[in-house]
Amino acid sequence: MSTQSGNQYPSAVVPDRLFDEAEPENRWRARFHAPRISVPEWARDAPGANIYVSNASGVWEVYAWDRATDGHRRVTDRPNGTLHATPSPDGSQIWWFDDTDGDEFGSWRSQPFDGDSSAAVKALPDVHDGYPAGLEIGTRVIAAGVSTDDGSALFATIDGRTERFYQHTDDAGIASLSRDESLLAITHSEHGDSRHPALRVLSTEGFTTVADKWDGEGKGLQALEFSPVPGDQRLLVLHERHGREELLVWDVRTDTETELEIDLPGEVVADWYPDARALLVVHFHEARSSLYRYDLDTGELSSVDTPPGRIGGAGVRPDGSIEYSWSSAAEPAAVRVRTTDGADSVLLKPPGEPAPGSSPVTDAFVEGVGGRIHALVSRPAGAPDGPLPTVFSLHGGPHAADEDRFSAYRSIWLDAGFAVVEVNYRGSTGYGSAWRDAIEGRPGLTELDDVAAVHDWAVSSGLSNKDKCVVNGASWGGYLTLLALGTQPTRWAAGVAGVPVADYVAAYEDEMEQLRSFDRALFGGSPAEVPAVYRDCSPLTYVDAVAAPVLVLAGDNDPRCPIRQIENYLDRLGARGAPHEFYRYDAGHGSLVIAETIKQTSIEVYFALRALGLR
Repeated sequence: MSTQSGNQYPSAVVPDRLFDEAEPENRWRARFHAPRISVPEWARDAPGANIYVSNASGVWEVYAWDRATDGHRRVTDRPNGTLHATPSPDGSQIWWFDDTDGDEFGSWRSQPFDGDSSAAVKALPDVHDGYPAGLEIGTRVIAAGVSTDDGSALFATIDGRTERFYQHTDDAGIASLSRDESLLAITHSEHGDSRHPALRVLSTEGFTTVADKWDGEGKGLQALEFSPVPGDQRLLVLHERHGREELLVWDVRTDTETELEIDLPGEVVADWYPDARALLVVHFHEARSSLYRYDLDTGELSSVDTPPGRIGGAGVRPDGSIEYSWSSAAEPAAVRVRTTDGADSVLLKPPGEPAPGSSPVTDAFVEGVGGRIHALVSRPAGAPDGPLPTVFSLHGGPHAADEDRFSAYRSIWLDAGFAVVEVNYRGSTGYGSAWRDAIEGRPGLTELDDVAAVHDWAVSSGLSNKDKCVVNGASWGGYLTLLALGTQPTRWAAGVAGVPVADYVAAYEDEMEQLRSFDRALFGGSPAEVPAVYRDCSPLTYVDAVAAPVLVLAGDNDPRCPIRQIENYLDRLGARGAPHEFYRYDAGHGSLVIAETIKQTSIEVYFALRALGLR
C-alpha cells in the first residue's frame, strides 16, 4: 500500500481513472453526475410556490419552482452545498439552514421566494446559533429548536416577539404546529432516553401544557403532523406499543386517541390528505416501500400502485394528486405524479442526461444468533458463476436500512467486478422495535454477529471468495467497519471506513450533544458511568489486532464523528506500522459536492482493488 505522506499519515491514492476502457469509466461517472431532484415541497397557502433540492449545478443546493410560470432557479449557492430548506406558508419566503463548511452548526436564514441568497437575512435574530432541532413556520407563530453542548432550547416568535419557552439538558425538539397555530407539539426525553422520546403539546398562549403522552420505557412516540384543517386539533402520531412502528390519531383537545389497525407487514409512516379524512401511507417491508390510501371514516386501505422499489418521499397536493419519488436498484430515481383518475407520469425531469441503469438486487435471508437477517445481494452483470470478490457494505444510522433503491455508489463496485452484499443487521429499522433495539448495551458487536452470519452464508453459498472480502461503510457503517477489522481480522482482506467512530470515548467528548444523548441511551450511560461498555465496543480497543489494509476518509468539520478521535486511531495504526491510508477533506459528515463524492469513491474502489491484488 502507499507510504506517501500527507500530514503525518499515509495519503490515499487518487487514481486518474478506474477503468482502461472509456465506456465503463464514462458510465460510472455519469451515474454520479446525472442530475437528481427531491420531491417538491409547496407552500401551505400558496401551492404554486415550491422548493426542492438538486445536484444539477454539481453541488446539492436549494431551487425554487413557480408552477404558474414553470420557472425553475437555484436560490442558494454555497461552496459546501445546502440541503435543509422550507417555504413560508404564504410562499413569499424561503428558509434555509446556514452552517459553516458542513459543520451543521448555525442558524436559519430567509430570503424572498423570487430573490437569491444575497438577499438572505438571519430569520430569527434573537435565537442563538446551534444544531437545528426542528422548525415550524406559521403566519403568526414561528417555533424553532436549537441544540448545543448545554442541551436543548426551544424558541417561539409570536407577532414578532421571541421567547425561549423550553430548556433542558436532554434532547428535545419542535415537532408540529396546529393549523390554527394555537397548539405546538414538541418531543422531549426528560425521562432520560432520547431514542424513545415522549410528546408534549403546549398552548401557544403562555406555553402551558395542554397534554402529555409517554408510552413508557422502550416505547417511543413521534409526532408526524397536526391535521391540515383549521380547528381540527388531531395529531398524527407514530407509536410502537405492539412491537413495531404504527399509527394513531390523537385528538389533543379531548385527549382521546384512536390506534389505526392497518393490516400490513413491516412498518408504516403517513401524512394527511388535504381534507383530513384520509391518510397517505408509506409502507416499508423487507427493503421495499409502497403507497396506500387509508380512509379514516371507513378504515378502508387501498393501494396506490407503484412498482417494487423505494418511495423516497410522497405528498398529496390540494387537488388530490400524489407526488412521489421512486427508484429501484436497477432504475434511477424519478419524481412522479399520480392524478386522481389514476394516470401516472414523470412530474419533474432535471436537465441533462439521466443516469445509466444498473443491476437489480436479490434477497437473502440468513439465520443468525438473534433471528433471521435480511440482506440485499447484487452481482456484476455478466459475472462468472464462481466465487467473486465481495464488498460487504454496512449502512449508517444505525437506525436506518438498506433498500431496493438506485445507488451510483453500489453500481461502481459492481462495475469494478465486486459482488455487493448489504446487511440489514440488528439495529436496522423496518423490522420491528425488538430488532432495532437489540443493539442496546452492546452496540457494534451485536451488529457484527449478524454481519458474520451473512459473511459465512455468502462464502458457503459460492457467492463470495473468502480471501477477497472487503468490509466498508460510512458513519455508523464506518464504525462497524473499523470494529470488524479488529474483532474479525481473519474475515476481511481490506476495510474502507468513511467518517467513522474510531475511538468511542474521544468521540463522545467531541461530538454534538444530540449524539451524546443518543449514545447514553444506546450504551446505558456515559463513558464515566459504563466505561466497560464503551471500551468493549470501541474500535480503538482492537486496533492492534487489525491485519488487513484499511482506508479512512474523514471531514475536518464533522460534528458527528469528529476528527480528533479518528487521528487517535490512525496514530495507533501508524505506531505499529499497519498498512493504512487516510483521506482528509474540508467538509463535515460527508460532502454535498458531486466532484468531491466522485473523488472519494474512486479512492475507495482503487484502494480495494490494490489491497486485493486486482490492480
